[in-house]
Amino acid sequence: MPAPLGERLLKKGLISDSELDIALAEHVKTGELLGRALIRLGFLDEEELCLTISEQLSIPYVKIKHVDIDASLLEKVSARIACHYKLIPIRFKENTLVAAVTDPLDIKALDDLRIILGCEVDSVLAKESDIFESIRRHYGIGADTMEEAGGPDEDLLLRAKSQDIESITEDASIIRFVNQILAQAVKDRATDIHIEPYEDELKVRYRVDGVLFDMPIPKNIKYFQSAIVSRIKIMANLDIAERRLPQDGRIKIRMTGQELDLRISILPTQFGESIDIRLLSADMLYSLRDLGFLPEDLKIIEYLIQKPHGIIFVTGPTGSGKTTTLYSCLSKINKSDRKIITIEDPVEYQLKGITQIQINPQIGLTFAAGLRSMLRHDPDIMMVGEARDFETAETTIRIALTGHLVFSTLHTNDASGGIARLLDMGVEPYLVSSSVECFIAQRLVRLICPNCRISKKVDRDILKEFGVKDAAGDVIVYEGQGCEYCKFSGYRGRTGIYEFLPMNEAIRELIISKASSDRIKKNALASGMRTLRMDGWEKTKKGLTTISEIIRVTKEDRF
Repeated sequence: MPAPLGERLLKKGLISDSELDIALAEHVKTGELLGRALIRLGFLDEEELCLTISEQLSIPYVKIKHVDIDASLLEKVSARIACHYKLIPIRFKENTLVAAVTDPLDIKALDDLRIILGCEVDSVLAKESDIFESIRRHYGIGADTMEEAGGPDEDLLLRAKSQDIESITEDASIIRFVNQILAQAVKDRATDIHIEPYEDELKVRYRVDGVLFDMPIPKNIKYFQSAIVSRIKIMANLDIAERRLPQDGRIKIRMTGQELDLRISILPTQFGESIDIRLLSADMLYSLRDLGFLPEDLKIIEYLIQKPHGIIFVTGPTGSGKTTTLYSCLSKINKSDRKIITIEDPVEYQLKGITQIQINPQIGLTFAAGLRSMLRHDPDIMMVGEARDFETAETTIRIALTGHLVFSTLHTNDASGGIARLLDMGVEPYLVSSSVECFIAQRLVRLICPNCRISKKVDRDILKEFGVKDAAGDVIVYEGQGCEYCKFSGYRGRTGIYEFLPMNEAIRELIISKASSDRIKKNALASGMRTLRMDGWEKTKKGLTTISEIIRVTKEDRF
């Protein structure tokens, strides 16, 4: 006989007989609750399960994401209790605590809570995922772990306060807390974790879709600051005794079924060492078609990367996706009949079939020195992580003139600024004119969340700012309202916007005559070039991103 819950789910058409049989077999085999087994196997949605149990037991189902929880309740129910019993307190009235739980039939757990809290306990039903998200939001990441660290005997907390760092760095609580920070970052799709010390607090911030967000953490985390830093240093094979100099390292871990390469950067500050952890994954490699190029731009770049020689510069500030674009280009042309060598600082992704070199200035392996040695390895295609000085830029350009296709990056605001940057370094105009095939400027913009996208009319003043004149009728664009899927930001994921400045005879002549970047840009616009803001407007019209995002990352066109 199937369980009453199973019968209800069958009657409602939420599962099939075969799915119920499989879940029942799992229930018997593992002792897992039937509903949990159905969710884990992908047969049932968690909310559908909660609604069905709510009807079955006549217990209210609450969406706790929309419930305001009083801070006094969080003091009454500790993080350890909340995590252990999978509950979140909702309200307290007349000596009765109302708590949202995942299993209202767990009478033993409710009896334990009555004894621990010294009051009556009533339960309402909530999704397990919502309860754990609420625990993280209200108590902080790893709050149960930090409570355990400062438990009844408070031994670890006392040692932390006395700066007995060596004895606590390898403590299970510290190890687990660092792991929780990493796991939550992966879950939230963060690209960077910032652990920042201040006079009276330690902050943890995640960069998600290019924007930093404060993460809730336990109040007593400041006492464990040195232990957390030392734990990360040990993972990255860094010197835990050195606290006065910057250090860089790497950690390789496997989490949620994927290999992650963590780049660690540690800086000494006034109140301790600040840490940035960059999260890189092989899954972050994209094909050119996934980078957000408009069809006409995709044709240009696919044509450029098939050239036998010359240099292609990708420009933009740090974090604008330049390296990802270059790796995508290399992946496209990586074939067995070509020798490809890269020199980088650091090597961000490992590409099979490509020789990659990590620079090490301390032993004399600079970009310029590495480039000269690379030439003796018979390369067809080369990538230089960044042309950051005259020697590197000139060597890179001369290599392109000797019959090699070269990719590199520059830090400039737009494509035409790349020309001014090279000339400012001291590279001769004729070298730039004869070697460079294209400058590509790029930025990353957030994509509108597909689940909460709505349309809106554009104000006429905004249209003028984007150079749109005499638009017939109302112009419709889109924005995200904010929902659970996008964590109420209105955005999920990112794409690129681009500005292509391919070389032609007119541009080459302007470079030879040392024309200003503004004059070069005007000439390119007359030839049909789209600026970053123009490309952003095209993607806004397609409903991919918002006007506010384009304004955030680009400057107004004055031409």
